[in-house]
Amino acid sequence: MATVTERDPKQSYINDLERLTAKADMPDWLAKVRASGRAAFDARPWPHNKLEEWRFTDIRPITRNDFVTAVQDAGVEPDAAYLDAHRYGVDGWTELVFVDGFYAPGLSRQGNLPEGAVATGLAEAIAANHPAARKHLNQYAAGVESALVALNTAFLLDGALVHLPKNAVCEAPIHLLFLTTRGNERRAFHPRALVVLDESAEAILIETHVGAGGESFTNGVTEFVLGANSSMKRFMAVFEDEASHHLSTTRVQQLEDSRFKSHTMTAGGAIVRPELSVDLAGEGASCDLHGLYMTAGDDLVDHAIDITHTRPHCHSYIGYKGILDGESRAVYTGKVNVPPDSQQTDSNQLNQNLLLSRKATVTTKPQLEIYADDVKCTHGATIGQHPDKLVHYFRTRGIDEPTARGMLTYGFADDVVKELEVDEVRARMEDFVFNRYSPSAHRAK
Repeated sequence: MATVTERDPKQSYINDLERLTAKADMPDWLAKVRASGRAAFDARPWPHNKLEEWRFTDIRPITRNDFVTAVQDAGVEPDAAYLDAHRYGVDGWTELVFVDGFYAPGLSRQGNLPEGAVATGLAEAIAANHPAARKHLNQYAAGVESALVALNTAFLLDGALVHLPKNAVCEAPIHLLFLTTRGNERRAFHPRALVVLDESAEAILIETHVGAGGESFTNGVTEFVLGANSSMKRFMAVFEDEASHHLSTTRVQQLEDSRFKSHTMTAGGAIVRPELSVDLAGEGASCDLHGLYMTAGDDLVDHAIDITHTRPHCHSYIGYKGILDGESRAVYTGKVNVPPDSQQTDSNQLNQNLLLSRKATVTTKPQLEIYADDVKCTHGATIGQHPDKLVHYFRTRGIDEPTARGMLTYGFADDVVKELEVDEVRARMEDFVFNRYSPSAHRAK
């Protein structure tokens, strides 16, 4: 009788790591960072349903399949139309393009950066021994007890580095465009980004993650380091193919009086889970986190947000909205931690969900863990469909039902989209939402 060997769900990654170790040429400090990631990946289990934070998200469609990770730049350029559809192409903007996880300088362009500022590929920055890369890379992601973050660190080859020195103000946005190309095999990508703002620096960052199609697994990690009195406005969009999986972890470290404003928009993907963790580590720091997720078919999107008010006199806000259609599912977890010494904390969060289908489901868990007594914290959540009375009101004014529902859906989403402060980004997202929920889209159902 033949013996059946049990498959190791980590083996394909281990094989690729062995190939990478044999090829990679890197400084000693980076080799130690990658080795720490490899050791942590070996020691930690994959996320599973017995963990409270993963109770409603099953990633076995990822772990039960073998994905191949590229260990060098294949030199494949994306289709020009595919690339141009996701550029902004605005004069003065810096746009860095990454293809299958690797920086593509020939497809990128430098814009109007202030003196001393750097926006480049991470591999180039490491080769040049850039001090921000050496000082900050993996200092904050290393604290995440996750096999996914460890795997990303083990494969740390390239990515993006953005650094603004003290008092630098970058008025033109910096766009990081991460593209994947279509392949004949299941492929894994581990994009990395490090964004460092020194004291009183200001920047606007746009991240776009797009899948070209086919079954793929993107496992991203981004670290933000905000110095005292610095300001970061960030917009992240994830538009994946229906067969692709996108898991990402973002860590934000804020010093005193720093300001972090984030917008996250997700649409598409078999499994999409952006984790966002903010440490308000300096007195007077603030963060405003906004999000819009749109699901259809059998998509699953899981937003996991964690804010720690490490120091007193800090402010946080979370406002996320979801629109669910088909048999899709959404999970929202918003956790705010207030330790005993974090007095004068001000925190608010609200998660609102609109169900366009009776088969769509959402699990929402806004949470507060408060151990200080001089605080002002609120949280809430709503789930529902368009009120029949409101649809009826539109119809009595001569508006047919599909048009009424489309207008109401667009209005629900636009509360988030209109908060985008970059005109070009807001216009693109408004068009996307309108085209997705226009009356013609509703009539086609």
